[in-house]
Amino acid sequence: MSTLGSIAIIGAGAMGGAILGGLLAPGVTVDGDIRVTNRTEAKAALVRRPGVDSVALETAPDGNALAVRGASVVIIGVKPAMVPETLAALAEDLAPDALVISVAAGVTTATMEAIVSQPVLRAMPNTPSLIGKGVTGLAAGSRATAEQVALGRAVFETVGTVVEVPESQIDALSTISGSGPAYVFYLVEQLTRTAVNLGFTPAQAAELVTGTFLGSVELLVASGKEPEELRRQVTSPNGTTQRAIAELEKADLTGLFDRATASALARAKEMAEGR
Repeated sequence: MSTLGSIAIIGAGAMGGAILGGLLAPGVTVDGDIRVTNRTEAKAALVRRPGVDSVALETAPDGNALAVRGASVVIIGVKPAMVPETLAALAEDLAPDALVISVAAGVTTATMEAIVSQPVLRAMPNTPSLIGKGVTGLAAGSRATAEQVALGRAVFETVGTVVEVPESQIDALSTISGSGPAYVFYLVEQLTRTAVNLGFTPAQAAELVTGTFLGSVELLVASGKEPEELRRQVTSPNGTTQRAIAELEKADLTGLFDRATASALARAKEMAEGR
């Protein structure tokens, strides 16, 4: 059971909408209003729920300011390039004790603290948050207390699990859990294509591959064993799986993922520099 104060979500797109869904889940109590904003009425309508004040800025230009007034938690869900100007526009309307949380990649807490006087956090949720299975990285700014970090943690635990890290690691975390779902979807996509090449219909291939990924991950979690151990259990000596694993090892997947995450991390640093 989580109890939270009034909350404003500025820019309730896909991720903001996921967070909103978590806040409305059974067992979560919000002691106050939930106010969300979007640029258009069409987008505002998508997240309109009982007990939620969903405002479109195209019809209410001062909607962001109204949303944050009196809110104990303010979640900034706009695109990274828009975070500084959004915070600047809201600075005078934020409650003195409000907790400001950005879910934008590449925007540092120092950047936010230079604009607002309130404590700030950086959060990096991933897309499985849409179904309550997310993993969120959480990093505190210099003014945030342990109690405020706990409050931020409670917000994101409504959509999954939370890993607290120093801000120096938040960009690296984003290359694993943030971008990670895309890596998984890509692997599913490619293995499904291989199944089709082996003669299965697309529907059969999708069932084979998706079911295998889902069951394997659930087995990993339920067993409490290391993935290496489970892999060895499937890989009989001199069997078919061993032959397949040998081919995968030739591809140096560790090196491939090292390069992929390094590239993503470089891009995160570019974004932090405004490039």
